[in-house]
Amino acid sequence: DGRLPRSHQRGPKKRRNQRISHQRETNNAKPPTWAKQTNNVNEVNKIAIFPGSFDPFTIGHYDIVMRGLDIFDKVVIGIGINCTKQESFPLHQRLNAIQQYFANEPRVQVHPYDCLTVDFAAQHKAQFILRGVRSAQDFEYERSMAEANKQLSGLETILLYTRPEYAHISSTLVRDLHSHGKDISVYLP
Repeated sequence: DGRLPRSHQRGPKKRRNQRISHQRETNNAKPPTWAKQTNNVNEVNKIAIFPGSFDPFTIGHYDIVMRGLDIFDKVVIGIGINCTKQESFPLHQRLNAIQQYFANEPRVQVHPYDCLTVDFAAQHKAQFILRGVRSAQDFEYERSMAEANKQLSGLETILLYTRPEYAHISSTLVRDLHSHGKDISVYLP
């Protein structure tokens, strides 16, 4: 008659029992590594760092941070200090500008750093690295960096694709325009 043997049939009662069993298993699962224990209650505190030279900090960077706040409880923007790189905008100017952009967002902090990114993350108790990706070339670079950071420290890297309207904007483009006396305000937050 085409019906399965009774032992292979799943009625409503069997499905209900499976759901209850799954709920018990889920409720007894250990909290993720980024959850901290406080009075036997798991308090989720997901912190990401958003590292870069930000010379300058563009509207694309701003968008990545704001979208990151939908995922993380806090985003720490790390302005990397690279002595071998010629900077167009002084560190104090970049720091002040970024702090002003996020003056009304208490979940964003801004700090300079001159150590390894994984060490900066550890200083701020971050479990994630947030990065923006504009192209396939960016993706390949970020993938190799993510693998190295994961191997060094266990940090997970979260990549957000740049919105199409910002995909053409890079700090290099903005610096070049600025050096030729062009108005760059449209590229800044």
